[in-house]
Amino acid sequence: MNSNSLHIGKVILAGAGPGDPELLTLKTLRYLQQADVVIVDRLVSPEILTEYVRPSALIIPVGKQCNSQASTPQRVINQLLVTHALEGRLVVRLKGGDVSIFSNVLDELETLTRHDIPYELVPGVTAALGAAAYAGIPLTARGYSTAVRFLTGCRPGTDADWWQDLARTEDTLVLYMSSTPLDELVSRLVEAGIAADRWVAVIEQATTPMQRVSSWPVHEYLSAAAGSHYASPALVIVGRVAALHSSFQWLTNSRSKELYFPPVQQPVQSPKKIAVC
Repeated sequence: MNSNSLHIGKVILAGAGPGDPELLTLKTLRYLQQADVVIVDRLVSPEILTEYVRPSALIIPVGKQCNSQASTPQRVINQLLVTHALEGRLVVRLKGGDVSIFSNVLDELETLTRHDIPYELVPGVTAALGAAAYAGIPLTARGYSTAVRFLTGCRPGTDADWWQDLARTEDTLVLYMSSTPLDELVSRLVEAGIAADRWVAVIEQATTPMQRVSSWPVHEYLSAAAGSHYASPALVIVGRVAALHSSFQWLTNSRSKELYFPPVQQPVQSPKKIAVC
């Protein structure tokens, strides 16, 4: 243990939920009200930062955005965690959704462990659960599906067997970061023989006032919606349960084209006091 461990702070790795600030857990809320520093992702409700973080806290946005040069590199985020914790501060690393689903939490855990910095992981509502609930889609509805797979569409070079497995499964497929390559994903599933009773639903800006949900039978998607562009973040659900949206939709689609989560503006600079590998 570091000889200065009595003066080391602590890092709380916490999930903020998928958008609606009221989906924040009570435990994360308590830590935000105590935090000296909040290091926050782009996909976190601005209301959480204005309403729930104590006024004296330092808020550092470290957003990432696909194909954006303004995204903050992970090494800089790691450096920020170490720098502030070694100065004795309580740091909340606030991530969109859940802390460990398709996030870079492993890099951060390895960094904190190397520097003997205490930490805690606090789960949050992941996008799959929030988006499905707010779209009226029960992911494991009896008679429709008994399992769920969380996937990402970023699978270059994936072989045909993988696509056939996805096409033939009875599981509900929840695809993160997949709205941009959705035409290709649907094409591959159709080519692999996906059943005609499967649907595809796209939930844009889930759980926010700008939420929009669109759904189609998977074999009709390309003729109906090929080339569509979806607001970020967008989540894709494929399976029999996606057809249930039209029956159980309880939240009206937004007519707004506004983005709930502001785009990344500029990358955060590395702190100068410590170098972290």
